[in-house]
Amino acid sequence: MRALLPLLRTGPGWRVGAPAAVRLPRAASAGSGPRRAMALYRTEERGQPHSQDYRIFFKNVAGHYISPFHDIPLKVDSKENLFNMVVEIPRWTNAKMEIATKEPLNPIKPDVKDGKLRYVANIFPHKGYIWNYGALPQTWEDPHQKDKNTNCCGDNDPIDVCEIGSKVLSCGEVIRVKILGILALIDEGETDWKLIAINVNDPEASKFHDIDDVRKFKPGYLEATLNWLTYYKVPEGKPENKFAFNGEFKNKAFALEVIKFTHECWKAMLMKKCDRGAINCTNVQVCDSPFHCTQEEARSLVESVLKSSPNKESNIDEQVWHFLGK
Repeated sequence: MRALLPLLRTGPGWRVGAPAAVRLPRAASAGSGPRRAMALYRTEERGQPHSQDYRIFFKNVAGHYISPFHDIPLKVDSKENLFNMVVEIPRWTNAKMEIATKEPLNPIKPDVKDGKLRYVANIFPHKGYIWNYGALPQTWEDPHQKDKNTNCCGDNDPIDVCEIGSKVLSCGEVIRVKILGILALIDEGETDWKLIAINVNDPEASKFHDIDDVRKFKPGYLEATLNWLTYYKVPEGKPENKFAFNGEFKNKAFALEVIKFTHECWKAMLMKKCDRGAINCTNVQVCDSPFHCTQEEARSLVESVLKSSPNKESNIDEQVWHFLGK
């Protein structure tokens, strides 16, 4: 086994030398309040940032590789309805990062289309994503099953989360969130739910309990969210997005039912009780799943992802702004 490499720098997290970088998420390590706990998850980077082979793998507190899609529990506290959220895209950034649902252990990777990295457009007055954007683990929007609320099938991904707290988080952080509400985006005929949530460690989290609290304490944010989701694909030449319920945000109770449904879909997939398509269900901690693997097998999967050379054509976002006012 390769010896541990010396610490190179400090800051939001720990970073060690090549071949991989390990970071300790800020939110999980800071503070000592009742909702703070020792870091349960770390991330390890492989490949070159801003390149197509860049990957962020996840480890548990014991240092074993895990899948952020399948191995991180959905719920933190069943009594208080607290959920884990995997942050994929920090607020104000443009690079489209996503959990690689079709790859072993599901690292976070850049979204690629037509051989190029994807970046969301800046649409005045917004800069990149206007929330910390990510997903709830152990959820799945089944593309073969119609949602009873929208009459459209799922989009084949974990359920999306828009975290509205005051801090800019980091790609790969695992945070605890309070669910406040939900919006039903219909993306090319597929149900693409967008949860509205807030980090439980946000300074203002105690004010927020349901969707009306967002209207009260962050006026204009829900309207901006609907506007952003309506128009963000227009600069690519695509039409405006549509929504179920005429774009109405549903409350917390409604959102919790949707989460419950998508969790049941995920469980059916992990137990091989439905058509999962190309989704990779390899996991380390769901012991009764037929896709369960050993820690050694998980390590071998990650070690097969070799450190890459820098990508000469990094395709870093050019920061173009679009004015779509009518």
